[in-house]
Amino acid sequence: MIELLEGRFIKTFIVVMEEKSFSRAADKLGYVQSTVTTHIQLLEQVCKQKLFHRLSRGVKPTAAGEKLLKYAYQFVQLGATIEDAMNEMEQPRGTVYLRMQESFFLTRFSSFMQHFGKEYPEVKLRISSGFHQDILDQVLEHAIDFGILPRDPKRNDIVFYPLVEEKLIFIASNTLMMDVETEGVSRLNKEILISFGSICLYHTHASKALKEAGIQVKDAIELPSLEMIKQSVACGIGFALVPEVAVQHELDAGTFKVLPLCPESYSMHGLIVHKNRELSHPARLVKSELIKPSALNTRM
Repeated sequence: MIELLEGRFIKTFIVVMEEKSFSRAADKLGYVQSTVTTHIQLLEQVCKQKLFHRLSRGVKPTAAGEKLLKYAYQFVQLGATIEDAMNEMEQPRGTVYLRMQESFFLTRFSSFMQHFGKEYPEVKLRISSGFHQDILDQVLEHAIDFGILPRDPKRNDIVFYPLVEEKLIFIASNTLMMDVETEGVSRLNKEILISFGSICLYHTHASKALKEAGIQVKDAIELPSLEMIKQSVACGIGFALVPEVAVQHELDAGTFKVLPLCPESYSMHGLIVHKNRELSHPARLVKSELIKPSALNTRM
């Protein structure tokens, strides 16, 4: 089979999987749609399997297509690794793909990226945002080089490198804090918990801490960004559990107050990588720089 595979067919297959449409894949790749169709047909001939169900609107992968995806990512990554190896004799260059929570990027990684970019200008960092499970899934599928998670997934096929411990705090508006000081923490039973949703481990932390405190909030709101959560808390819509570093400026300015809920919560963020992934030279540089003790603590 290997002598019949072409890298462009594999790349086209990956984009069709991601876009769930031949036409959108063609637009993204700069092809006409017939070229995408031909690439997939030839790949299906090589695999001797149908890879997509053609629907009225887009396509859906078959079981064979789903199975091929992991190996397609590995195929593309191997090609990038070979190219990077050839470039190691010169200045390191290449692309490294990472996925992390938005709040971690804003509070920790953006400064690291700026510093790293000055040291290695030919290494491009491609960052996407997500939450625990989808970050883990992308690492397991070899779709990305690294993920950054707020806790160790404790899997035999994943290597976890501790990076930085974050203190998690419940924040509230000044008005809500005054009510809590007057009525006690039971006042929170009448309030709304604001979070990224149940897919985020911060939500899990919050639910556990509130349960231990005997609090059952009346409702919860899911918001997609840290800034939206902060604005909602500031407006008095509810309260939220966030990394302390993410709201330090607002705490110093008196915009938020820390709710007196015990015990304190901490989250150990770490870099994850598939144990069988062959890291490119640029990826090894990213890892070595990130796991330095001062990498994320001093550039905030």
